Amino acid sequence: MSLTEQFQKLASNYIAEHGRATPTEIAEWLVHIKRWEPEPSDMVRQCAKLLARAMRQEYIVDPQGRKVRAKHAVMEHDDAGSQTAFWDDIRTATRNHMHIAFQQRREQIVGDCRQLKTDVDSYNDNQNTGYPIQMIFDFTDDLEELEAGVIS
Repeated sequence: MSLTEQFQKLASNYIAEHGRATPTEIAEWLVHIKRWEPEPSDMVRQCAKLLARAMRQEYIVDPQGRKVRAKHAVMEHDDAGSQTAFWDDIRTATRNHMHIAFQQRREQIVGDCRQLKTDVDSYNDNQNTGYPIQMIFDFTDDLEELEAGVIS
């Protein structure tokens, strides 16, 4: 039986005995009755996820008074196709690390814009009964206004 099937069976047993439940309630019960204990790798994975979130949310103020992100990640792929994020501090990272980190973040933004355009186009083509919703993907004016303090 696969791990997924085991969890499905355990969840079904809990719901049959206790009624509807949240995954957290079922997980608390499984831990309490010692039907599930985290593997060390589970704890490491959870800790790494929390660390990445914390690093992503750490900001510093630069000498010019700008609030900037302190830690930056570069995604690297190994021969097996797995990817790993390597983090470094903007104050000590190599230029190459920062160049790649900035380029990868830009690619994420482009991907988000592409998905937004697809969503808007689909809505306009299939659900919109009024004027088509238009999106402008040139952010030059927005950035200038933000830097000038016009938009908060």
